[in-house]
Amino acid sequence: MGHRIFIAINLPKEIKKELQFFQKKWKDLPVKWVKAENLHLTLVFLGYVSEEEIFEILKLTKEVAKKHQPFLVNLKKVTYGPPEKMIPRLIWVEGEKSKELVKLQKDLETSLLKSSIRGVKIENRPYTPHITLGRIRQWEFRKIDPEERPEIEEEVNLSFDVQSLEVMESHLKRKGPEYIVLESFFLGKP
Repeated sequence: MGHRIFIAINLPKEIKKELQFFQKKWKDLPVKWVKAENLHLTLVFLGYVSEEEIFEILKLTKEVAKKHQPFLVNLKKVTYGPPEKMIPRLIWVEGEKSKELVKLQKDLETSLLKSSIRGVKIENRPYTPHITLGRIRQWEFRKIDPEERPEIEEEVNLSFDVQSLEVMESHLKRKGPEYIVLESFFLGKP
């Protein structure tokens, strides 16, 4: 079947701790909350790839990381997501679309599309930097009268330095996904 791979920015422990506050705030909602250790900001989701393709992905990610300097990510609000959905699927934290973040994400996509990796699918919609806090259990959520659903639209002011990119593997388990960092690449380092 292959390896389920994505490229992400891992969050510092103190940011993960801050974000857990919001998970506790709405703990009564029918949501499967993401474990603190799994909170991250996805740059590119690749899906299932072969062992050989992982080596190519690692090589490309290292090359892209070298070309970019560390930068700051600002998190601005906790809200339902994606915004265009009538019934939301997620509760997430939106990040600011800084030019450094957008350029990094675009460079990764472009490098992967030009590579020999089969089946690289790039999303058709514009990149929305976000951190998924939880996945809404649709069936249970629909049972809540729309008037009774809490309004989730909370401004936050959190920032963190991005020093590295991580190529990660996702193992889907009954109790939720388990993420393993295959390799980290420091920005701006050969």
